[in-house]
Amino acid sequence: MDVPEGSPACVSVPAGTAPGLRVGPLSRQAGLRAAGEVSLATRAIWQRVLDQAVREGEDVYYLELSAVTFIDVAGVDVLADAARRLGPGRRIVLNRPPSAVARMLELFWPGLTGIEVSPS
Repeated sequence: MDVPEGSPACVSVPAGTAPGLRVGPLSRQAGLRAAGEVSLATRAIWQRVLDQAVREGEDVYYLELSAVTFIDVAGVDVLADAARRLGPGRRIVLNRPPSAVARMLELFWPGLTGIEVSPS
């Protein structure tokens, strides 16, 4: 996936007093790599990233989350909402998300189709 600099897929919140979130394209598959925190301060970026995933129309959209250090329940809600908006047969694969993500999905959105959690 080629994503021009400055597009919604290549955005970040600068580090400093507020937590940051950096996202960029994956090189070998449709999707993005995220690093940092998903919280109130970065939620707008997270929302744009997931809106893009829904719009792109890929059957499988990968989110590499191994460098995400924190995600709040509202951030997982945005993720669940994106999964609900996917068309039939489509899914978002979460690669190495923080362990809290799978727990929140099971607790608050049991049986949600459209999201696959991959530990590796």
